[in-house]
Amino acid sequence: MSKKLVTVARMRKLLFVTGTRADFGKLEPLALLARDQGFDVTFWVTGMHMLERYGLTKIEVQRLPGVSVAEFANQDGTEAQDLILANTVIGFSKFIQSHQPDLVIVHGDRIEALACAIVCATNYIRCAHIEGGEISGTIDEILRHCNTKLASFHFVSSEKAAERVARLGEPKDKIHVIGSPELDFHLRSSGVQIEEVRAHYSIPFKDFGICTFHPVTSEQDTIAEQARSFFDALNISGRSFVVILPNNDPGAEIIFSEIEQLPKDRFRVLPSMRFAHFSELMKNSACIVGNSSAGVREAPFLCVPSLDVGTRQNRRAASNSITNVKADDKSSILNFLKNEWGKRYPKCKEFGQGSAAERFVQLLHSDTFWQTDLQKTFVDHV
Repeated sequence: MSKKLVTVARMRKLLFVTGTRADFGKLEPLALLARDQGFDVTFWVTGMHMLERYGLTKIEVQRLPGVSVAEFANQDGTEAQDLILANTVIGFSKFIQSHQPDLVIVHGDRIEALACAIVCATNYIRCAHIEGGEISGTIDEILRHCNTKLASFHFVSSEKAAERVARLGEPKDKIHVIGSPELDFHLRSSGVQIEEVRAHYSIPFKDFGICTFHPVTSEQDTIAEQARSFFDALNISGRSFVVILPNNDPGAEIIFSEIEQLPKDRFRVLPSMRFAHFSELMKNSACIVGNSSAGVREAPFLCVPSLDVGTRQNRRAASNSITNVKADDKSSILNFLKNEWGKRYPKCKEFGQGSAAERFVQLLHSDTFWQTDLQKTFVDHV
């Protein structure tokens, strides 16, 4: 790295916002490369990271060397989403008054990202949004598009996402296609062996699938039926699964109750996993099932077949390795577990090739990036 780039980097304070184990896995590659190239990197940790029930995953952020960490508990696990939003706005507003970042980086579609993007917009602080422009089910898509309109810069995962962000009135010179950052991590060795992962998390079976089933906030009236039917099909299949607990959106308690009834000899239930361990687990899994983005994003990149259940990831990705079914379609679920189990597919590169961090940091080294007018205007693209 040139002396000029080092000097520019050291003048810039980057603040990454993380509220869940999922967004941390996407932000970590960006933050680490920025750190290595001389930027001052801080993580503002909140949300599910602070809840013991979900594995107290703030510990994973604390393990990162060479970065600063600030923590804020925005909930106790029982509040409604609007109250969590309000709490986070207040907490983040107070924090940035003293921290004064040059750039805040938020990800995706969570309440915490929306709260911080609001604070940035109202205080004229540069805000970069990671993985905007994507479509999915539930309220997630609404929040994601709101974050796009609030942010100054857009680092998206695909050309299709870039087109959608442009259609929302964002200037094309502020939209950068870098790919999905978590693929950077999956592209390289995880640093652990599958035997180590199984031993660390007491996973007794060698032949296993991975399951994560999150609540869909707009389908509260049917979530119990969906969860019951889905987990019943997994149980009937006779297959073994590592089950990762869902996030803390409304409806999570209903899913917890169904998971608790699963036989312990074939279902190993975990609140969360270290990202390196989860990466290795996915690489060695027979399939990934449920409605997590891992099934439509990481699984195709890792050549693993996935079963996308319900509407949560609706229309988000298309790959020959993905099978879409309704949660109550037991027959189709069982057919997938019979016919797709253990298969491998060609690598899908729709969301990048594992070079997102390099592209991200390259843009941060550009003088024009930091000269952007923070007064936003709607652009009518011809």
